[in-house]
Amino acid sequence: MQTYVYKSLRKESTYVYLRTRDDFAVIPEAVRAPLGELVFVLEVALTPDRKLAQADPAVVRANLAAHGFHLQFPPNLLDPMVDG
Repeated sequence: MQTYVYKSLRKESTYVYLRTRDDFAVIPEAVRAPLGELVFVLEVALTPDRKLAQADPAVVRANLAAHGFHLQFPPNLLDPMVDG
């Protein structure tokens, strides 16, 4: 699965993964607005054996499939995209 990663300029160490490049419409406005400007940083293939530095690739793939996006927050914040 191809994904496109964007960095929030307003929220430090916060990233958005999109299933479709520049498809910000999939992010609900209540989630999108606090992020401010998003700047493209990376295109990556999320294969089952792919490792990510601060996110579980299986969770990212599941969120992309279900919602079209995944939010990656700094490690000290709870991820609201994960049940639990």
